[in-house]
Amino acid sequence: MENKDFNGINGGEKSTSVAAPVQTENKMGTMPLGKLLIQISLPMMISMLVQALYNIVDSIFVAKISENALTAVSLAFPIQNFMISAAVGTGVGINALLSMRLGQQNKKAVSDTALNGIFVFVITGIVFLLLGIFIPRIYFESQTKDPEIIAYGVQYLSICMIVSFGLFGAILFERLLQSTGRTILSMISQLAGAITNIIFDPLLIFGLCGFPKLGIAGAAWATVFGQIVGFGISLTLNLTKNKDICFKEPEFRPNKTIIADIYKVGVPSILLGSIGSVLTYLINLILGAFTMTAVAVYGVYFKLQSFIFMPVFGLNNGIVPIVAYNFGAKRKDRITKAIKLCAIAAILIMSAGLLIFEVFPRQLLGMFNASDEMLSIGIPALRRIALHFPIAAVCITLISVFQALGKGLMSMIVSFVRQIIVLLPAAYLLSLTGDVNNIWWAFIIAETASVITSFIGMRSVYKKDIKPL
Repeated sequence: MENKDFNGINGGEKSTSVAAPVQTENKMGTMPLGKLLIQISLPMMISMLVQALYNIVDSIFVAKISENALTAVSLAFPIQNFMISAAVGTGVGINALLSMRLGQQNKKAVSDTALNGIFVFVITGIVFLLLGIFIPRIYFESQTKDPEIIAYGVQYLSICMIVSFGLFGAILFERLLQSTGRTILSMISQLAGAITNIIFDPLLIFGLCGFPKLGIAGAAWATVFGQIVGFGISLTLNLTKNKDICFKEPEFRPNKTIIADIYKVGVPSILLGSIGSVLTYLINLILGAFTMTAVAVYGVYFKLQSFIFMPVFGLNNGIVPIVAYNFGAKRKDRITKAIKLCAIAAILIMSAGLLIFEVFPRQLLGMFNASDEMLSIGIPALRRIALHFPIAAVCITLISVFQALGKGLMSMIVSFVRQIIVLLPAAYLLSLTGDVNNIWWAFIIAETASVITSFIGMRSVYKKDIKPL
């Protein structure tokens, strides 16, 4: 993908008049950057905060069943994350291609891109349905020999995978709304899905208000119900409010070129998300060699840190179209200022998260019915891992900048350094000390290496692509 393709990103509906597209472009090129960043990012930040909140609430309710149930959900996380990564990564590819076609004022190409995106998501959903029938037991048996954890895990993960069409549908149609600048509508569908999940969790887990008591299966059904509600609302909003896309194509056929273009951008994003799944799976194996309680702690950490990281991801999703548009418009001053503003905001959010983790680790773990053993492992874990939060803010910002400039390979390199190349060997070597609490230092070591890599990459990108503008 050439950088000039980013020239046409815009954020709203098109009129048949000449003035409308120009006004939209001027907003990206002339609105004060602080106001613009807030306007674009805030809906995404709010929706991601809610997503993080219901992940936490889900685990809080599951923890009331038992620590083994919480451990099972923690072990299931890599597969769930992989499904989300596949959906979001493909959605990123659709987003990028759709935005370019919108900028080119090619209505048919916009609709063709959307319809091919729907086709890709249907195939992906079928693949995960089949995997959900065959792999959950094999997957859990590869991580633990505890029969109760395996039983809980298979029950939970099978439902989440077999009924995953809601997840894929919700992410697809939310991305189509975002691609055409309707982030508020996207936020509405995400909020609806998250609230549905939160409401149904206690009802289905504990059998309240006349609902059946399903235990950990209830947590899984609450999750998929929320996803189906989000899917239904985002689909309805697209059909009724998204006038930029025509979903009626009587002679639709899959287009190999469009699908290939979607995956040119989508595959790096899928890999970026998926390495988190690989990382978590392997870290769980390292921790499980000590005690499964350490795995539960790591799972709780992931739920808690998402409440800090998700707003930063939303913020950085907002910077992508700003940097991309101004790169196409050759506005170096707005690119550099946008990067600085985003980095500062991300560091402030992460610093607040660091403070919370350092001061209140016992209270945070207490929300998950932590046992004495879980507290003894969890308190130092939260305090040590949180030290990397402000450094991570810089890395996440620069990864988003690389993506905005079409440097998918660079963003992938930084993420691999951050999550695989340094973190896993460091965690394994620290585990050889015989003290599970030493493993948490690996996160600080890896983040330091990744920030150095991202600075080197940014220096190269600035000299080659931004400075000459």
